[in-house]
Amino acid sequence: MTPAAALNHMITLRQKLAAAPALARVLPFAIFLALTGCQGKFFAGSEYWFYLAKTVVGAWLIWQIRPLVAEMRWKISWAAVAVGVAVFAVWVGLDAFYPKLGRAGAAWNPHLQFGENSALAWLFILTRLVGSALIVPPLEEVFYRSYVYRALAGRDFQSVPLNHFAWLPFLVTAAVFGFSHYEWLAGILCAFAYQGLVLRQNRLGDAIAAHAITNLLLGLWIVWKHDWHFW
Repeated sequence: MTPAAALNHMITLRQKLAAAPALARVLPFAIFLALTGCQGKFFAGSEYWFYLAKTVVGAWLIWQIRPLVAEMRWKISWAAVAVGVAVFAVWVGLDAFYPKLGRAGAAWNPHLQFGENSALAWLFILTRLVGSALIVPPLEEVFYRSYVYRALAGRDFQSVPLNHFAWLPFLVTAAVFGFSHYEWLAGILCAFAYQGLVLRQNRLGDAIAAHAITNLLLGLWIVWKHDWHFW
């Protein structure tokens, strides 16, 4: 494909996303999720290379939808920091006290795959930190908190204010988010906290920032304590 053809495809994609607000919030997450499903399915160590690929693709997708999703703006606030730190503490603190969902996959430990303290090992650790802290939060928060919650609350999701509370969307969105994680209970509590932050602040940016803080702290904890099972 020539550069001109690639540019035309990009312009066409953005036009389609601009014309379909729901698609702009769902498609990037779906692509990211599909690449996640490819991790470890092709060859030994493919999970690391696919994570690198999906991080790059995820960054590109965020760049594409950023002008189209007005609420996808980071907002650092004391509430976001407090929630982000609290969710990290809950995620780690509850880990030993409830049964997990399904069976755990192989622990993500690049040191075992590529050699202790090798350049590749640290490349993939850094990639995971960047991906989980900068790419995952906006994609997931836009999908769950901006789209799923509001789509359950009203037929025209864009007409539903971000601070509109309804029990069914609140519980269903938290359940879907929670049960998409191996650590399902922590995931549900995490979803309650992030959704509560959106409702309280009437914007998505605080939840994106809180999610990023949680994931960054968890990643640093994993590397520091060698608790690779969290990844």
